[in-house]
Amino acid sequence: MAVSRHSSRSAALAALAAPPPSRWLHTHFRRARPALRAAAVPRQAPRSVFPRDFPREANLVNEHLERVLVAGAETTEGTKRKGVEYGPTAVREAGLMKRLSNLGYHLKDFGDLSFTPVPKDDVYNNLIVNPRSVGLANQELAEVVGRAISDGYSCITVGGDHSLAIGTIIGHARHCQDLCVIWVDAHADINTPLTTSSGNLHGQPVSFLLRELQDKVPRLPGFSWLKPCISSPDIVYIGLRDVDPPEHFILKNYDIQYYSMRDIDRLGIQKVMEQTFDLLIGKRQRPIHLSFDIDAFDPALAPATGTPVAGGLTYREGMYITEEIHNTGLLSALDLVEVNPRLAASEEEVKATAGLAVDVIASSFGQTREGGHIVYDQLPNPRSPDESENQERVRM
Repeated sequence: MAVSRHSSRSAALAALAAPPPSRWLHTHFRRARPALRAAAVPRQAPRSVFPRDFPREANLVNEHLERVLVAGAETTEGTKRKGVEYGPTAVREAGLMKRLSNLGYHLKDFGDLSFTPVPKDDVYNNLIVNPRSVGLANQELAEVVGRAISDGYSCITVGGDHSLAIGTIIGHARHCQDLCVIWVDAHADINTPLTTSSGNLHGQPVSFLLRELQDKVPRLPGFSWLKPCISSPDIVYIGLRDVDPPEHFILKNYDIQYYSMRDIDRLGIQKVMEQTFDLLIGKRQRPIHLSFDIDAFDPALAPATGTPVAGGLTYREGMYITEEIHNTGLLSALDLVEVNPRLAASEEEVKATAGLAVDVIASSFGQTREGGHIVYDQLPNPRSPDESENQERVRM
């Protein structure tokens, strides 16, 4: 267990009982040491996006940051393309726990969650696939995330397909009702069950979460427990570049802030983050839920994913997003989703994508391109010159 770089909590919080992690089921990919990813350090780091009067170390959720819970969510029923259930293990294999431990956090590894199977999950409305499985898995996931947050943990959920954000955000909101969401993705994932063309629920999670869309979303079997928990001003999208026509209608007509890749090209990532924070936390501090789809990156960086789209985030843009979110001191929960080892053309592509996922998570929790270190309090002092001189005389 690593020594926390944050001040110790005055009272011990009850630890969650964790089931053992599952084994790597997909034997096609060998266990291998991940290659370390090198990141170029710019000659001059860009200035922070925060206004001078914004507190650099917000106190709202900083007490959570010394304790981090990691849970794998092998959700795959939200998409027809299998293999994403192996994402959590691939990310672990890439060194996630060691990287977080090296940053000085007290870690709780909750293992990979086993969700209750639904033996007969008929298609809804001749289109929506696996609604009962997705609904039940998210209900169970919401309990895990909610309990983690209430017990004083920051919660990292590694997927799995992006439908899991229904459960993670609802679970988070049960204890942080004023949370805000930063959704980094190539896709808006805001189709409703009545506008989707694919029937895949991993393209619909935000529609279930928004209060404004409550009367536009039918009550699917398996979703009777669900209650929307965020409003349009509570979410900002970053990285969009593949948005369906109904989704575009929703974004425009419900005044949802988004930054497409064109916006990032036009404004620059620094300005995008400035505006994002101004919208979400400019008036008041509140917990941030970061939901990060690995396909937000360009496919050249993250090839092992289900719905890659050309023209995505660069490595530097992705790291800048997560570094600045960490610098707010308000990150309370994070989803990292859609790593799919089965869709990789080679083991090298699996390592590259999973390694990138680890970089995203580690950067969100304090690793910087200047180096991520436990706080270094002081330099050692040399011994007295006389003693060194005497030792040298003896040696000679």
